[in-house]
Amino acid sequence: MSRIGKKIIILPPEVKVKIEKSIISISGPKGTLQYKILPQIEVHLKNDNTAIQINKLENTKKAQAIHGLYRSIINNMVIGVSRGFEKKLIINGVGYRSQNEGQDLILNVGYSHPIYIKTPENINIKVENNTNITVYGINKETVGEIAAKIRATRPPEPYKGKGIKYANEIIRRKVGKAGK
Repeated sequence: MSRIGKKIIILPPEVKVKIEKSIISISGPKGTLQYKILPQIEVHLKNDNTAIQINKLENTKKAQAIHGLYRSIINNMVIGVSRGFEKKLIINGVGYRSQNEGQDLILNVGYSHPIYIKTPENINIKVENNTNITVYGINKETVGEIAAKIRATRPPEPYKGKGIKYANEIIRRKVGKAGK
């Protein structure tokens, strides 16, 4: 039994939910998100449209596996359309910098060429001081994916700590050569 799947999702007053056949769409002040639901799971509104309950229709392994997953996904959709998500990245290194050019993010991180990262729709990338990058949007999955893509261009190395890291990430440092 999924403990997470049994929990009810409480809806903020500004969030509206619409369930049609196998598609749930959630809209709020930040935007609208949609998700397709498999037939093993049933989603319905409770308490005069102020809460969402997720039930599994079958007692199979697949239904059990996706029960808690769907609850987490729908909860993240509710949070996204009401508050949004953000990830902060920090660039460390001499000469390493970033800048916005229209919708693209340009990274100069020690390669012979700049790296261009296209920003998908519904995602905003803000650069502060050339070294702090903030990725924010309403879809938690795409925010995390874009942040991971930016970090993967130059992950932090353990000797000097140069590279791109998350703001709350701790880099385990190694000791260099001992010398004579």
